[in-house]
Amino acid sequence: MKKFLSSKLFRAIWSLGLAAFFFYITPACFSKTTIGIVLGILVLLINGSGFLNKFPIITHISRFLVGGLFIFSGFIKANDPLGFSYKLQEYFEVFKADSGLGIFESFAHIALPLSILLCVSEMALGFMLLVGYKRNLTLWLLFTQIAFFTFLTFYSACYNKVTTCGCFGDFLVLKPWTSFWKDVVLLVLITQLLACKDHVNELFTELITLSLTVVAIVLSFAFPIYAYRNLPPLDFRPYAIGMNIKDNMKAGADYKPAEYESGFIYENLKTGKQEHFNMQNYPWQDTLNWKWVATDNILVHDAINPPKIVDFSITSLDGVDLKDSILNNKDYMFLLICYDLTKTEEDETLHAKINDLYKLASADKRKVLALTAGDAKQIDDYKHKHQAMYDFAQADGIVLKTMVRANPGLILIKDGTVIMNWHHNNFPTYSDVKQKYIK
Repeated sequence: MKKFLSSKLFRAIWSLGLAAFFFYITPACFSKTTIGIVLGILVLLINGSGFLNKFPIITHISRFLVGGLFIFSGFIKANDPLGFSYKLQEYFEVFKADSGLGIFESFAHIALPLSILLCVSEMALGFMLLVGYKRNLTLWLLFTQIAFFTFLTFYSACYNKVTTCGCFGDFLVLKPWTSFWKDVVLLVLITQLLACKDHVNELFTELITLSLTVVAIVLSFAFPIYAYRNLPPLDFRPYAIGMNIKDNMKAGADYKPAEYESGFIYENLKTGKQEHFNMQNYPWQDTLNWKWVATDNILVHDAINPPKIVDFSITSLDGVDLKDSILNNKDYMFLLICYDLTKTEEDETLHAKINDLYKLASADKRKVLALTAGDAKQIDDYKHKHQAMYDFAQADGIVLKTMVRANPGLILIKDGTVIMNWHHNNFPTYSDVKQKYIK
């Protein structure tokens, strides 16, 4: 029996069986021809190891590409682990709504440590593959992780649930289908590595390989923790230091808006299959074969050179629009970002620093304005709790989380340009700001 389980025949049986299963369960959003080709390639790789092993260069190329891409992807996410945790929360909310399972709400509460662990696993596994440490364990962990991400991006793309994957943070924003195909390529490469794993050997002696791996894992943990406790070392957001918010709210010279096609979804009464029809060909008269399900809009093409910032808005507690007065202020101005007042850092020393900065800035006739997505009661409770005398205004929570990865965080702006920003762990004194940044 053991001999049969390790035979080529059994490998062919289970690989073809799995391929047939995935081919059968693939939803209508994905072409059967395309999924058949992808599954066929995977089956050939699994069963063609004897032939592929004759060309070790293929394995070396796959090893370099997979290891390098995993390290790069993990590094970019680790650069902004808090931002990645927001994306994970978005996925968990979608899965909870679609499945009704409360466990996804529990996952949402630990999104931050999960985001750090995923960053660490990507960087560490990528490095372990490159140096050849624990070959079998590394390859199977890589396969498990990419299989999970392939399902995640496929689900998002097929059902249009999460519009961007967060795979490369704000550095490179990928649409769900693009991200899915990136994961498919990685899945193919890792499958090839598993088929030809005999060529994935350690590059150094066992002791050196182990030592380098330990150092890599330690650094993989240290970097995202540092980025979380400070601010992203590499800032790719439109509110980064030196960025002008007003300029980023403008479209490019060759801007073209996104184009949508209105249509309808009808269900075939005989097959149960749902299809999209445009305004010219929908079968509204054929009530024997088709039933109307919903009206929908199909994206024909994305916007070309749209504004980097499209949702920036600030209003006073009385509903007055403050955006223009803030962005056109020719003097230096402080924005204290508290996107969620119920989750703001409670440290008394920190709030004493904030109050001191407000008093000294006000004495120099420089404005300090706190921005929050909270309501009037939350603001009132916060001001009483921390003896805060500075004014509050309201903005969208997602915008505030994008502006600075801290709660609270501080931004210094002048005429719409971001001069500097600080995490609450590095909250500055007014004298330091005045000496270094106010010219």
